Amino acid sequence: MAGYLITDNKKITTKRFAELKQNGEKIAMLTAYDFTTATIIDQAGVDCVLIGDSASNVMCGNQTTLPITLDQMIYHARCVSNGVKRALVLCDMPFGSYQSSREEGIRNAVRIMKEGLVDAVKIEGGVEYLDTIKGILDAGIPVCGHLGLTPQSVHKFGGYGLRAKEKAEAEKLLSDAKALDQAGCFAIVLEKVPANLAEQVTKVVSCPTIGIGAGSATDGQVLVYADMLGLTQGFKPKFLRIYADLATQITDAVGDYVRDVKDVKYPSEEESY
Repeated sequence: MAGYLITDNKKITTKRFAELKQNGEKIAMLTAYDFTTATIIDQAGVDCVLIGDSASNVMCGNQTTLPITLDQMIYHARCVSNGVKRALVLCDMPFGSYQSSREEGIRNAVRIMKEGLVDAVKIEGGVEYLDTIKGILDAGIPVCGHLGLTPQSVHKFGGYGLRAKEKAEAEKLLSDAKALDQAGCFAIVLEKVPANLAEQVTKVVSCPTIGIGAGSATDGQVLVYADMLGLTQGFKPKFLRIYADLATQITDAVGDYVRDVKDVKYPSEEESY
C-alpha cells in the first residue's frame, strides 16, 4: 500500500499547524530517531516527525526516558533532520535540560535548534515551566507543550497510568493548557488523559492539540513508530493500534539470510564478481 496522497509538498511549519486546525484537518505525527526511518516516514505523508525522548527506550533500551542526555538527543535530531524534507521536525527537550533554570532551558533549546537542525522543541509540564517556555519563545524558538502523562515525571506519578481522572488534576491541566496557549505554544501534546477532558482542552485553546491515549477529538495524533509498526515486543497499551508486524517480518528475513549463508546459497554466481 502506498503512503498517504500528499497534495502539497511545501515544508510544514508551525503556521501550517495552525491552519490545519482552522481547516479541521487532523495532524498526523510519528516519532523517528534515525535518518533512514525518518526519510520513509516523511515520504509516507506525516505532518510532523518527533524526535521523542522515547529514544531512551526504543534506541537505548532504558526503562524510562530519564537517562537520555542532551547530546544524545541532538545526535538523533540531526540524523532525523537530514532525512526529512516536508514534515515539521520537533525535538523533545530531555530530562534535566530545562528544569534547573530559565537560562539553562533557553541555552539548551538553542543548542537543539542549532546542532539538531530541528524546527521546534517540546517541553513537558505546565505553569511550573512557563517562565522558561516564554524565554525560549522570546529567543525565536517555537515550543510545543506536553501535558497529562509526562513520562519524565514517572517517578513522581508512580507509574504510567491515566492522568487527570480526578477533578483537581483535570482543572489544573485545563488551566495549564490555557496558560501554554496564551504564552504562544504552537501545539500541545495531551498524553493518556480522559477523552472528554482532551476534547474540552481542544475547544478552549487556539493552538492544535495532539493526542496519545486521549481520544479522537484532539486536533491530531502521535505514536511511537516502533510501537505502531509492531517492532516493540510485549507493549500493547489500550490506545495503541499496530499497523504492521515488522518484528516477525524482520526475524523471518534474517533467518532466511542466515540459512542461505550457512547453506552456501548466498551469494549466488549472479551475485558474485
